[in-house]
Amino acid sequence: MKRRYVTADVFTDRMFGGNPLAVVLDAEGLTTAQMQAIALEFNYSETTFVLPPRDSAHTAEVRIFTPRTEVPFAGHPNVGTAFLLARESGFSAAALGGEFVFEEAAGLVPVRLLRDGAVVAGAELRAPESLSRRTVISREVAAACLSLDPPDIAMQAHAPQIVSVGLPFLVVELASRDALRRSKPNIAAHSGLLPLDGADAVFAYWPAHEAAPASGETVLHARMYSPLDGIVEDPATGSACAATIALLAALDGGLAERAWRIHQGVDMGRPSLLLGRTLARAGAPAETYIGGRCVPVLEGTFAL
Repeated sequence: MKRRYVTADVFTDRMFGGNPLAVVLDAEGLTTAQMQAIALEFNYSETTFVLPPRDSAHTAEVRIFTPRTEVPFAGHPNVGTAFLLARESGFSAAALGGEFVFEEAAGLVPVRLLRDGAVVAGAELRAPESLSRRTVISREVAAACLSLDPPDIAMQAHAPQIVSVGLPFLVVELASRDALRRSKPNIAAHSGLLPLDGADAVFAYWPAHEAAPASGETVLHARMYSPLDGIVEDPATGSACAATIALLAALDGGLAERAWRIHQGVDMGRPSLLLGRTLARAGAPAETYIGGRCVPVLEGTFAL
């Protein structure tokens, strides 16, 4: 049986930037083992599989696989899948409405289409869970995971800790842009610490306080490492960015609305731009959004 797939580069406005994603459009009838094998064959950070929704009020069921495992939620797979489905005739009615709702293991994920005039240019997701804060890690252990020295780990905003808005990550603030540039995964340290509280990846970031644009967005520079999952470095990690901005918004007392601009993938040659929003109620972030632009790249079929 021939099955169609399409790919896109996500969180970029140009081909060969951002984070590549493969989407299998007609995944009905595939077993979990087959989906995992296909994801390994593509060998992208994630591959998604589109299935009919269990509830007809929703757009589709979407299953997300890394090369090694299925995950309950992820950022660039949702943004890229919505962007690519909006180009498919079978989803034209939903695309006209401007919002998709995906059924995923973490819950329902609403995704709003972003347009340049009449053309769909990207998408923005709403995280399926509110912020959860889990185990706190020492700066020494965090530094070891990133092949850095303890003074490279900043402690002003928060200690290194596991946080999640649908998929958990160890989030680590760094003291300088140079520390971020020098960071690299230490597999032995990762193996000694992770998985922990469901997290098997480290998201390191540096807040560029002096680079705030006139728009008022808060600027972060980031890298994400997940060698235990076969991903040495990820070019753009929407779920980790969403968890991080939710944490930072909660720590600053929760402004009613904040905008975020996150640069990731720069140091690995695949520059990505993720745009975030946090909405707070009664001092606590109630909703977290991550979005960006996408570019279609490949389409084809495979027999299975």
